Amino acid sequence: MGVTRSDPAWTQSGQRVVLVTGPSGAGRTTAIGALEDLGYEPITNLPLGLVPRLLAGHLPHPVALGVDVRARDFSAAALIELIDALTRLPELNLELVYLDARPEVLERRYSETRRRHPLAPEDDPGAGIAQELDILAPIKLRADVLIDTSEMSPHDLRAEIGRFFDTGQIEKLSVSVNSFSYKRGVPRGLDLMFDCRFLANPHWEPALRPHDGRDAAVAAYVANDPRYSEFHQRVLDLLLFLLPAYVAEGKTHLSVGFGCTGGQHRSVAMTESISKALAEAGWQVSKRHRELERRAPEGAGTSVRTGA
Repeated sequence: MGVTRSDPAWTQSGQRVVLVTGPSGAGRTTAIGALEDLGYEPITNLPLGLVPRLLAGHLPHPVALGVDVRARDFSAAALIELIDALTRLPELNLELVYLDARPEVLERRYSETRRRHPLAPEDDPGAGIAQELDILAPIKLRADVLIDTSEMSPHDLRAEIGRFFDTGQIEKLSVSVNSFSYKRGVPRGLDLMFDCRFLANPHWEPALRPHDGRDAAVAAYVANDPRYSEFHQRVLDLLLFLLPAYVAEGKTHLSVGFGCTGGQHRSVAMTESISKALAEAGWQVSKRHRELERRAPEGAGTSVRTGA
């Protein structure tokens, strides 16, 4: 993954504004969602001419401003003019984040999701991607933070955004709980990993095999293993013991993984159950099912939020 950062003149005073742009399919929606979770107020696809008026008012939170070619008055020249105007305002601290990806990666993402490119709704996405990258080239040169998402999952991008833009408003450590298949390798970045392959496998039940661990019947089958309850409780107790210690140490994110053979049943059921228990205990939790995402590109990564 590629991340570069220039030397922006950001200080702790003034209204913080993070402007997020880049080609369609590079992860702008994911980045805006991550910033919202960090305490930013998200504003997307506002006409460029209205942005100064919006920021002229007193806003109680830092702002995450999403801009793309679909904006009614969008042009590279207009966006550069807006960036220059906002940069000159002493009461604002503006950072431009440009999310990039290789053209072939963008094209593959469009193919997987079957979305139409905004600049080529009737044509092959490749034509729209090439046109958009050309339009945005001058904006890319102005970026304070440039993130190449070509090799990133949505989870990776959210973590990268958190590393750069955590305002400190989210005091609790965030926890991501992941299911995966050992056959496809262990996910990068796991802090803790638990092997679920000793539990009864629904794969060998013809009626359960087509379903995954989010299905109630599959989850009940896994939970009916006589070893499940003690395993589940010991893992949960360990996590509830460790999380406050990680907070005290200053850690901001913990990634927990549950693996099984195919990543469809046992690890998914454990991920669902542990995520729910941690959220009920007041922790900020997100969950990701890697193999289900491979099976269904529209996404199996979800968040479990608490009011804390």
